Amino acid sequence: MRRIFGLALVLVLLAPPAVAATPPGDQPLPGYTIDNPPLPPAQVGGEPSRVLQGVHEHAAYTIEVPPRWNGRLAMWAHGYRGATTVLTVDPPAYGLRQKLLDQGFAWAASSYYANAYDVKAGVLGTHGLAKHFHRLVGKPRDTFVIGVSMGGHVIGRSLEQFPGFYRGALPLCGVLGDQELFDFLVDYNLTAQALSGIRAWPVPKDYLTAVVPRIQAELGLTGVPNERGAQFAAIVTNRSGGPRPGAAPAFTFWKDFLVALAASASGEGLAADPGQVATNALTRYEPNAPVDVNRAVQRVLPENLRARLTPKLTEVPRIVGRPTAPVLSLHGLGDLFVPFSMEQVYQRDVRRNGRGDLLVQRAIRAVDHCEFSPNEVGAAWDDLVTWVDTGRRPAGDRVDDPAVVAAPDYGCRFSDPTAHTVPGNTRRLFPAC
Repeated sequence: MRRIFGLALVLVLLAPPAVAATPPGDQPLPGYTIDNPPLPPAQVGGEPSRVLQGVHEHAAYTIEVPPRWNGRLAMWAHGYRGATTVLTVDPPAYGLRQKLLDQGFAWAASSYYANAYDVKAGVLGTHGLAKHFHRLVGKPRDTFVIGVSMGGHVIGRSLEQFPGFYRGALPLCGVLGDQELFDFLVDYNLTAQALSGIRAWPVPKDYLTAVVPRIQAELGLTGVPNERGAQFAAIVTNRSGGPRPGAAPAFTFWKDFLVALAASASGEGLAADPGQVATNALTRYEPNAPVDVNRAVQRVLPENLRARLTPKLTEVPRIVGRPTAPVLSLHGLGDLFVPFSMEQVYQRDVRRNGRGDLLVQRAIRAVDHCEFSPNEVGAAWDDLVTWVDTGRRPAGDRVDDPAVVAAPDYGCRFSDPTAHTVPGNTRRLFPAC
């Protein structure tokens, strides 16, 4: 009996692992559903557009073609969807949908085949849909890509994953600093813990309810920050892009939200827990007084070192800084969800690779994430297209000179003055230009 049991065990161990059946490409992956209701056609010159919707390579998509298509295509790369298992499609925002159609451009947008922080799904889904567009509508003479937030990470990697495929790129509030975004979020919590004297990393289950209130009380963050709280705010400013207009109100606006992100892992796997790649092992914090933070802070290495270092396309991939097409980016000065430092990191990488002539960056005087006006985005789009068509590089802001970035009027050049009067946005946290 024992020999029979042993033989059975050997057979079980030698058997190949069960493989979950993958549905055909016109269906979502297991665990996902699709919500992509019919999109009413837009009116273009008094005529309706042509809208195509469906599922391709497990991702939902929407394509819209104007009545007189100019042969050009703009891909729209959406941002972070969170832990939801419902795949959805966004049309281009900021008035771009109508603007593109009026200019004769077709546009296409993918839900990607997965949610959470899955840049790989965005890179492959956007490229795959662009190829599918060739079969459904026709091969465009050139293809642009526009994206927001995580969609900026998708853009930065797409330009390197598929060199020469895209003719121009417009990342908005983009994660162009790739994994260093998650370093910043780790920095935020670890420096708060070091300054408060309350060490709680990895964060316990009761971090938000029991630990964070103690940290906030120690630093005076529920009212006027004390001396250590002021040092914390200064460190956050320096790590997010340096002294600049709007830094103080930005800290007040974001301080509670950023603490909560330390406990935001939504499941297993890199996409659900992108903080696995984060580290502060070599970070130097300034100012380093009155508390010697560089000595007191807990140092952490990446939980997933392989994901941090691999050049392969992963859910949280590296962007080397080798764009193969003109890139014009917009970024809010006070955005701390995806901080302005992302632009500085990307510029450093691009210049190191000798491709600085392919990058133009613009600072917008806003605090909320991806808070742009249609005028700001529309002007950037027009300038990008002109750049691609004529080779004339448009104007931008310097992001690498601390004195320039700290000037009181920094960000005024490309910020829409009419947005300063719009109720409910954060423009009034800055003095009018």
